[in-house]
Order: sequence, then structure tokens, then C-alpha cells
Amino acid sequence: MITVRHANERGAANFGWLDSRHTFSFGDYYDPAQMGFGPLRVINEDRVSPGQGFGTHGHKDMEIISYVLEGGLEHRDSKGTGSVIRPGDVQVMSAGSGIRHSEFNHSKTEPVHFLQIWVMPDRRGIAPRYEQKTFTDTEKRGRLRLVASSDGRDGSVVVHQDVELFAALLNSGEKVAHALAAGRRAWLQVMRGAMALDASPKSLVSKPLRPTGRCACSGFIAPRNPRFRSFRRR
Repeated sequence: MITVRHANERGAANFGWLDSRHTFSFGDYYDPAQMGFGPLRVINEDRVSPGQGFGTHGHKDMEIISYVLEGGLEHRDSKGTGSVIRPGDVQVMSAGSGIRHSEFNHSKTEPVHFLQIWVMPDRRGIAPRYEQKTFTDTEKRGRLRLVASSDGRDGSVVVHQDVELFAALLNSGEKVAHALAAGRRAWLQVMRGAMALDASPKSLVSKPLRPTGRCACSGFIAPRNPRFRSFRRR
């Protein structure tokens, strides 16, 4: 069965410097029917004005993935890590036993547009860590590229949960398919454009819809009964 979550049904928050859309309940947006998808707790699509951003704040027991679509997102944390995340980069921060960080638009003239994805980990209190890797457009063109996984295979970043995160760039006429293993389910997030989705009990097939002609998407694969506890957001 396919359940569609339309973009205009998401929660919204606009603070002037930040325009955000929440796929699942977050902040002041609360919908008991939209509390996540297995261990996938948050998908926020954020647009931050030039030179603005999130001041230093704390997290605990959460895997936080940032995926930039346009611009540059500057990251600094209490472990001394600092970097700029740009299109093609995937950054994961394991908050674990506790970490503080800030995120700002690196540009003083151009906005930054990115997705922030929160995944509940399979255990509490791990040592905080940070990892960032670049996946070129060529690697994602016309195929599903694994960008995050529990074991870091194929050069993906590591998340502490039994999940897989794929990214793809599709032109008109292209399609991708993924065979779901027994006991797995999938969330497909369209980041740009529009697409058609065909599903059977064992596979998903995605392709762009005209007239857009191209699209960008990510796929999140998780077990039907993942190992995690309900964590209080901090």
C-alpha cells in the first residue's frame, strides 16, 4: 500500500530568516498522525536567509543528517568540528550522550536550502561523532546511490540504526527500482520536481513525471519493527 504525503500538507514555520516545512510533527507543529516513520523522526525542508542561522543548541540520542540542495551550510560543534556542507555533501552528526552545535548560512548574499533528517538510534549514550562525505551528481544520475547505512558500506556515512538512505537524480525517461527485502519498508522523499511511483509488495519503481522532466529524490529503507526507544527531543 502507498500512502502519499503531499508537500502542501506539511507543517510550516516562517520566522523571517527561516522558512521551514515539517513532514512530521516538529516544534509548534503537532499532528498525532504524523509522528514519524519507524525510526525516521524528522524531515525538515529549511530555507535560511543569508548570514542567518541556528545559534548554539544541544542534542542528545539522535542521528542528525544534513543534505544541502542549494548554497552552503556552515556547521560548528562542541567537539571542535567545523565545516561547510554544500550540494552533494551528506553530513551525519551522532548526538549520542550529548553535543552542542550551531548551523548558519555560510553566504552573506545567497540563501541556503537543505533537508535535515533525524533518525532515532538503536541505542542510547553512544560517543558523539561527526562524519561528512561528498557524493557527486554522476554517482546519483539515473541510479539509487547509497549515502547512509548502519555499516558504512559502499562508502556511505554511518548511522547508528538499521536503515539505508539512498539518493537519486533522474531525467525524463529514466527510472530506478529497489527490491525491498522481507520485513523492510520504504519512505520516498521527492526533493525537486515530480515523479510517478509504482509499488508491489517486493519492489519500488520511481520515474520523473512530465512536464518537469527531471527530479531529485531520496529513499529511506527501514525494518518494519526497528530496535529503538521513544526518545524525548532535547
